[in-house]
Amino acid sequence: MHYPRVSLYALMLAAAGIPLYIHLPRFASVNLGIGLGTVGTILLAIRLIDLVQDPLIGWAIDRWPQAQRGFALIAAFGLAVGFPMLFSLTAGPNTVAWLVATLVLLFSSYSLGMILLYARSTTLAVTSMPRDMMTMAAFREGGMLTGVVIAAIAPAVFVAMGASGQGYPAFGVFLGALAITCAVVSFPIWKRQPVAGKQITYSDLRRSGALRLLGLALVNSLPVAITSTLFLFFVEDRLQLPGKAGPLLILFFLSAGLSLPFWTKLSKWGGPKRTLLLAMPLAILGFIGAAFLSAGDLVGFALICIASGAALGADMVILPIMFSLALNRGGLEPSFAFGIWSFAGKLSLALAAFLVLPLLEYNGFVPGAPNTASALTSLNISYAVIPCVLKLGALAVVLTLPSEGSPT
Repeated sequence: MHYPRVSLYALMLAAAGIPLYIHLPRFASVNLGIGLGTVGTILLAIRLIDLVQDPLIGWAIDRWPQAQRGFALIAAFGLAVGFPMLFSLTAGPNTVAWLVATLVLLFSSYSLGMILLYARSTTLAVTSMPRDMMTMAAFREGGMLTGVVIAAIAPAVFVAMGASGQGYPAFGVFLGALAITCAVVSFPIWKRQPVAGKQITYSDLRRSGALRLLGLALVNSLPVAITSTLFLFFVEDRLQLPGKAGPLLILFFLSAGLSLPFWTKLSKWGGPKRTLLLAMPLAILGFIGAAFLSAGDLVGFALICIASGAALGADMVILPIMFSLALNRGGLEPSFAFGIWSFAGKLSLALAAFLVLPLLEYNGFVPGAPNTASALTSLNISYAVIPCVLKLGALAVVLTLPSEGSPT
């Protein structure tokens, strides 16, 4: 039951991440009446808090390793309280202030849970051997993708059941209950003895190769961050497929989940670098295809969701393990480093929101309303063209990584 419990804690965190990164921009703009530029600014400001907070969270986990059970419960409690608060907000004079306060609570709790889960990869694996680390990562990412699917479909299910507010208030209560349930059932995994290492310095990160992987994580996260932020807008406003965003999102993440065993096996056989060099062109083809879709092309976008989802599966399972293995080779404490890793991922999401949302607003794009051809062209460029260029940059970084043999 050990690895399934790892999957369950990952499920809780992934189910929390989807509302924060995919549902939030549309909820804030449509339900709360907040402009896209303001939403992007809020997300960037919270990331500035993370600039200090995430490394400190990692430091605290390293400093008090025996408190990992308490950290795991605190993260779940913050999510259980924050989501009902977030999705019960209504438009009003103090809405922005309440939104910021609630998001600080949620992002802080999410950060604590994610850093703890990924930094304790060696602790949660049966051994620190690459093969066992890969197996544990496959269970973890499988749980992540299951949580994503649940979070993607839940609002539509609540709407079909007659819930008000596009299903968001009921969604918030559901996420709170899910956080409590998953935390209780998965609690035994945090009783394992933490695997310690030495404190990290900048030179340690550079010598181990982890610093280069941090740079890759930031560049590689930007394309997915942009498409995640704009996914609902692209489906409902650019492709004019109302009501189809939920099923397409599920298809995307199901493809990622089903691809995990393939990428895991391929990485064990040919090494992480070769695996990424096969997966990343698949994502690039998906971005190119999305740029040329016509309104109403459901089948075409479904095929793109399958291809790009499969490419995401490789990113999810390979990059964190490459980072963990680099830290293990240097005998380094993982939590502080994964605090920086977590910040790099969330910085990419904040940069995506800060850059593309004001750009869309400047070009006249209004979610859920009739838009001009130039506004929709701006959305098309933001969703497909810019991520394609960024992914090509990430591919170039992977090409510079040292070649490795099979990790078995």
